[in-house]
Amino acid sequence: MELDPTEMTSVINRIKRARGQLDGVLRMLEEGRECEDVVTQLAAVSKALDRAGFAIVATGLQQCLTAGDGLEGMDVKKMEKLFLSLA
Repeated sequence: MELDPTEMTSVINRIKRARGQLDGVLRMLEEGRECEDVVTQLAAVSKALDRAGFAIVATGLQQCLTAGDGLEGMDVKKMEKLFLSLA
């Protein structure tokens, strides 16, 4: 299943923001910032990436269901594996 780039605009933006946050985490580490501040920012990056992953899987699932194939055309094991890879 290929993802429509026009439907991925918000996901792309979320990942770009996460990349910026991750750069910030690296700077914080290099500057010797407080552990709590670093971990808080790292958790924010992780959550942003998780949400982007779930959005990608959800979009792919929606495309499978609306493509006319319905559930019969969907590889359930493959979708399950995608969901579990984000857990």
